[in-house]
Amino acid sequence: MDALLLAAYALVVWLIFFKFKWLPWNATAMVIVTTIPVVALTLMVLTLNVVAPSSHDVRVVGKVLQVVPQVRGRIVELPAEGNRRYRKGDVLLRIDPTPYQASVRQLEGRLRADDAALAEAQASARQLGESVRGAAGRVSAVTARLTLARQRLREQDALLAAGAGSKFERDEALSRQRELEGELASAQAAEDEARQKLSARSQGEFAAIATARARRAETEVLLEQARWELDQTVYRAPADGTVVNLQVRVGTMLVPFPFSPAFSFVEDQQEVLAFYRQNELYQVRAGNLAEIYLPTHPGQIIKARVDSVVWAQSQGQVAQGGMIPNTGTTDAVPNRFAVKLALLEASGQRLPVGAVGAGAIYTEHLKMFHIVRMVFLRVSSKLNYLVFKLH
Repeated sequence: MDALLLAAYALVVWLIFFKFKWLPWNATAMVIVTTIPVVALTLMVLTLNVVAPSSHDVRVVGKVLQVVPQVRGRIVELPAEGNRRYRKGDVLLRIDPTPYQASVRQLEGRLRADDAALAEAQASARQLGESVRGAAGRVSAVTARLTLARQRLREQDALLAAGAGSKFERDEALSRQRELEGELASAQAAEDEARQKLSARSQGEFAAIATARARRAETEVLLEQARWELDQTVYRAPADGTVVNLQVRVGTMLVPFPFSPAFSFVEDQQEVLAFYRQNELYQVRAGNLAEIYLPTHPGQIIKARVDSVVWAQSQGQVAQGGMIPNTGTTDAVPNRFAVKLALLEASGQRLPVGAVGAGAIYTEHLKMFHIVRMVFLRVSSKLNYLVFKLH
């Protein structure tokens, strides 16, 4: 772009001083003609570097997932193919589920046995409680009849004292009272015996119920774990993306080891990072419009917006240790800061992960200069059509 501006300026100078000779070509004109482009271009570039900073290190970063199985086993089915795109939830591989299915069935049977043991312990406890309640009911019933018998005896005593009663009826009432008193004593003894049994066995019964519940809860946890492991024998795509570096085959033994992934999965969601020197970003704000171009897309300008500025890099971190940090024998070379760019949905394309290009951010200041930067970017993107190789 600088060359084009200089060429246009040279054409104007040629027309004025040589073609139409409107002005004389002397030493003063030569100094002025030479000074104007140098000063103008310098001021323009310095201004652009602040209001529309550019970067020649713009990188497309993909979210790559190393696929490591959660369970071990041999691959029995491999629907995935390398360098193919899949939707979220598509089955990518299946591990032999036989041992995990057997474990689930075994634990399901154990859970049913635990349910039966718990029900038996609860039934035994209920039986003891019912026996105590039955004995207490009999005591209450006998007590009520004894109260009535005592009332009847008092009435017979009153009638006999008044000469209106019968001694036989009075003796019969007394006999009935004594019979009920004996029955009450027997019922109370039965209630006391039932309560003593309940007291003696309650701790054991409650302990048995608690043990049965704990065993059942443990079995439930193991069954849940076994079902989860069975579910992990089927690996599905975690998001929309592409399978790459697929080296496994049906029959390959997979183990849950992080340093031995089955393959890599590159998600469609992408990030673009642009790297700038430290003093180029003081006017940049989140939401600023940005444009980038990549050699993989010659002549194309890709729209984006500033998501955030990553105000952190490794030079600001001191490693933990017992030694005093070394300041170094030479000055540290200033590192750069990354700007995270969000691609606009209008671009509607997936970029090659790892592509490196250039771009610019347009701040809210001196927008009339932005057109110059836009022209710079578009001219540079057109140059990507040229492949400079000698073979």
